[in-house]
Amino acid sequence: MQGRKAFEERLFTNFLLSDRVPADNFYRRLKDTLDLRFIYKATAKYYGTEGQESIDPAVFFKLILVGYLENLGSDRRIINTASMRLDILYFIGYTLEEPLPWHSTLSRTRQLYSDDVFKELFKRVLKECINKGMVSGRRQAVDSALIKANASMDSIVEKEIMTDADAFADELRLNEEDKPHKVNAYKKKK
Repeated sequence: MQGRKAFEERLFTNFLLSDRVPADNFYRRLKDTLDLRFIYKATAKYYGTEGQESIDPAVFFKLILVGYLENLGSDRRIINTASMRLDILYFIGYTLEEPLPWHSTLSRTRQLYSDDVFKELFKRVLKECINKGMVSGRRQAVDSALIKANASMDSIVEKEIMTDADAFADELRLNEEDKPHKVNAYKKKK
């Protein structure tokens, strides 16, 4: 007899992300390896002592790192991808039920630190990944055909990764959606 799967959503379920993310998964290994405690001290001066609690700065940089590693050039794409991937949720320390920050929170947090401070801290995060042997090479985009490169991964220099980090940060800044639209500026002139 031919089987047919009917989807029935459960109100309660026994589900642990740690059970669903394999031990050899890249983001699980990165979570176990990466030490971002320095982020708290480096960003403390940008936060007040009262008001609504902000996004955890370590989570912010983990999300930016995911964007870099997955070649996601906008904050919206970073959040959309993270919301669909169990391994990324586990890496950033969120559960299935926890809502992720709004994509605009990422751009506002980047603006809070200023461009230079953001790039410096992001490069430190990348350097931590390089030092732990988790990242090497540069971001790449593949379009339709995979062609084997005539290059050795050993020849890639750390400096190229840091330069690529600047390019990625600039790409995120250019794709920010919180910028005022030209229509608003035009209306003010009238």
